[in-house]
Amino acid sequence: MIDIAAKVHDKFSIEFKVGFLVRRQREQSNFAINTWMFVPNSLDINSRTYDKSHFYRDVKSYIRLITPVFQLKEISQGDAVPLKNLENASHKVAGEPAPAAIKEYESQIKMFTAIFKSAIRNEVVHLLNDQNKDDTEYMVTSYVESIRDILKKFRNLRKIINVSAISSEYFNYYLFADEYISNLVDQRTAYLIGFLQSKRSRRYKKSITLLSSLWREESAYRKKRGYISVDKGNPSKNREFIFRRSILKKYVESDLFLRARKKKEGVFVEQVYYSLAAGLSMIFATAVAFSFQIRYGNFTMPLFIALVVSYMLKDRIKELMRYYFAHRRLNRYFDNKTKIGIKDTTIGWIKEGVDFISEENVPAEVMNLRNRIPLVEAENRITDEKIILYRKQVFLDRAEIVKNSDYPISGINDIMRFHLSRFMQKTDNPEEAIYYLDEEGNSVEIYGQKIYYINILMQLKFEDQVDYKRFRIAFTQAGIMQLEKLA
Repeated sequence: MIDIAAKVHDKFSIEFKVGFLVRRQREQSNFAINTWMFVPNSLDINSRTYDKSHFYRDVKSYIRLITPVFQLKEISQGDAVPLKNLENASHKVAGEPAPAAIKEYESQIKMFTAIFKSAIRNEVVHLLNDQNKDDTEYMVTSYVESIRDILKKFRNLRKIINVSAISSEYFNYYLFADEYISNLVDQRTAYLIGFLQSKRSRRYKKSITLLSSLWREESAYRKKRGYISVDKGNPSKNREFIFRRSILKKYVESDLFLRARKKKEGVFVEQVYYSLAAGLSMIFATAVAFSFQIRYGNFTMPLFIALVVSYMLKDRIKELMRYYFAHRRLNRYFDNKTKIGIKDTTIGWIKEGVDFISEENVPAEVMNLRNRIPLVEAENRITDEKIILYRKQVFLDRAEIVKNSDYPISGINDIMRFHLSRFMQKTDNPEEAIYYLDEEGNSVEIYGQKIYYINILMQLKFEDQVDYKRFRIAFTQAGIMQLEKLA
């Protein structure tokens, strides 16, 4: 199946997190996503002003494995697979710090930290969304106990690897994870406390006390280890905290990111088409030259004129044929193909292509979902919306994924950020003066926002399933205002 989550990433970009989940019953899975972007004509975004290279410069993708799912309780109790894997790798590297053992030790540290990050995030989200207030105290107690147990067990590993055989460089891998885990507990717990305090109810008093106790314990630990903490009166320290958190996040998640090798797709076929275009134009020029030569003979003025005209038309025919063939290949070929892999093993590929298309080439069901209001429909007859079609096909080999991972991996996430700065270049001022009369009859000038909309329709295909998603981006010259999910 295909799972999509969309959000505003910053003032000028949106993010789509697309999860491609493979089925356990199948060794291989194929997915397809067709995305239609309906762009107002007033933005002057069209095939002449915005080509493929502009689009791919505005799109930034990260391809990574979906983090294995564990609950906090599962990490702290029972088999506690992530902790056991890390403990085994720690014992091995402490006994013999060979390159293979060091690589496995670092990999297990990163995987454990990424799994913990996902688990604590899911637990906090569950607490925030839970509608049954009577369960809050139990859930908070479970949260605090699980985290204390995980932190204790993880920090006991320090005794295993803090030995003379382990260099400071390799010991730092553990310290990086310890600092990042501490950041997660510090920030998630403080956020939970704030959420419960905002309810202004005495029933949450015990839960807030429990959470506050955990936060103070972690604060003391951070101070003892020399980790940077948030300080309300120290902006410099807070900048450093955010900077280190960002770097640590990239480090601990790096094992989930897949090797991606992108290359242009359909190069050979493109050259064949272009050769055919050149051949057809040459046939035309040669046919004109032969016919005039037979009729008027060699070295005559009509033949000279015919050769000049045929040479002029030959290049035009060649370009027209190139254009025709380029558009004929749209549905069969893509712009790029990216091979994705774990280490040196290829586990699948992603193909992508983008083009401007006319409304006649948009499926009827997509146009129905677009659902233009009458005013927009009337405007569209005068200045038509421009439509960008972005196609993506994904192939995943589940057998290879399973073979190259110690954990159950459900699929991959394709995190795509689309930057809209180019779309805002020709917009009007973000605010416009408007007027009304107040109760005394005086004319009052106020300012309203000048908003533009881009509608995005997605068609998701997996096996026999077809689903549609609709989003709408509202923005001004100053940046993105809102991203709405409409269907």
